[in-house]
Amino acid sequence: MSISIALQSLLHSNSALTWHEHSEQWLQISCPAEQLSMLTQALLEKEEAEFATLLVEELPDQGNLTVHYLFYLPATGKLIELQVAVKAGEELPAISDTVHAADWHEREAWDLYGLRFSGHPFLGDFVLHDDDWPEGMDPMRRQFDGSKRPDVHGTGTEWKPPQLLQEEGAIVFPVGPVWGDFNESGLWLLETPGEQIRYLHTRLFYKYRGVEKIAEGRTVDQGLLLAERFAGAAAFAHGWAYCQALEQIGGCAPPPRAEQLRIVFAELERVRHHAANIAEITGSTALSVAKALAQGIVEDLLRLSARLCGHRYFFGVVIPGGLREDLNTDALEILYNTLPALDQRMRALEQRLEESSSFLDRIEEMGTLDGQMAKTYGVVGPIARASGRNIDLRRNLPYGQYGFLAPEIPVEQEGDGYARLRVFFAESRISIKLILDLLPFLPDGPIHSPCPVREGHALAWVEAPSGATFHWLRCTADGLITRLRLGTPGFRNWHAFERAVEGAAFQDFPIILATWGLSVAENDR
Repeated sequence: MSISIALQSLLHSNSALTWHEHSEQWLQISCPAEQLSMLTQALLEKEEAEFATLLVEELPDQGNLTVHYLFYLPATGKLIELQVAVKAGEELPAISDTVHAADWHEREAWDLYGLRFSGHPFLGDFVLHDDDWPEGMDPMRRQFDGSKRPDVHGTGTEWKPPQLLQEEGAIVFPVGPVWGDFNESGLWLLETPGEQIRYLHTRLFYKYRGVEKIAEGRTVDQGLLLAERFAGAAAFAHGWAYCQALEQIGGCAPPPRAEQLRIVFAELERVRHHAANIAEITGSTALSVAKALAQGIVEDLLRLSARLCGHRYFFGVVIPGGLREDLNTDALEILYNTLPALDQRMRALEQRLEESSSFLDRIEEMGTLDGQMAKTYGVVGPIARASGRNIDLRRNLPYGQYGFLAPEIPVEQEGDGYARLRVFFAESRISIKLILDLLPFLPDGPIHSPCPVREGHALAWVEAPSGATFHWLRCTADGLITRLRLGTPGFRNWHAFERAVEGAAFQDFPIILATWGLSVAENDR
């Protein structure tokens, strides 16, 4: 496995570290808690590693835990996993002072497992709201019965909105948690002395569903239903990641035709997702005609999906070992005839928006997240690429057939609302081109291979429409899930959203929110 000489030297010279290659791509390192901070620092500095996700597993012996810190190397496409054993009642040193992208992951682990991270300043009132959940519930622990509805409402402590701004006339203005249109539940507390937002506090998880807990003890087939339905706007991407994990465990490979058709469906989902974001952006600036045009594109893509495979959001299409639905000659003809026209409509809409000075005034230099801040928070997807981060799992950690068909990756530098809009348009064009270039070379053959159920664990990933998603799965030989971890792009990007709002005008908050294209469902999984 390709790692730097410096890291090799560190591993060989430190007797406290043990390691082995889980696969040619995946290096697992077991380290004591006291060496965790040093090792994560080395990964960042010597390997330029990117943080992928953090997950906790409870062992079947007296509440002991294993914590997995997962990183990847964009330059080489390698995975590095740090494993730390934690005995019941012990603490771990927080790494979020070094790897700030792990901040929310540590807060989540405290709420759900009761695992304390020493040195972390903001543990508590995160996934489990203090005014509803008493301390010590730890719902991801084995003793917590996830099949029963916990009777906890009103048993916690009183929650008071934070207020950092201490000056005359300063107020905390709440937006949410229930608000207009079809928006999902979330509370945003805007601190302002008048016109400018000085601080923003985000409070999510009002509809925390405990998908990872629900998955425990379910069959792997039931797990697929959960994976593709917890965030319907990216159903195919999350379903694909889950299926790849099962395929790794089962040692099976989908047929070539299925691998290429998976790309077709994934890129169609990306175009529809981005068109929906564009509709939200134009609607937030009161451009009703432009919003209607974008919504028309979204609806036509949903109808196209239904004609191709029977479901507007691709539910039930991807399965372990391949696909449930093939594209026959008529379906391919529909794609050939439909996509060029949709591409032209997207280009025409983009041109109209670029010619609207009043529209550009609302999104240029608005909600800016600079490149350094984007790196610090580890944002992913179009948000990252609009802030100068040239990173995309389809190229940096290729999966399926993307190793041979990696698309062009559009990158902007400004990090503002206009940069994000340009990335949405550019990625839509590139996705359509990739599909049209791929269709003439679709191989004949089956779309499914048998995928045996085996005992084991795996990590799989997909560049979902909103960014990198990582699915960790462990199952028994009987096909029952013992641990499912959903590391979603929404969870990553919401973490940084506050930084883009601070300093903005009060009335620009909904516009900035729209340009980020964030999913509450991906966060409140």
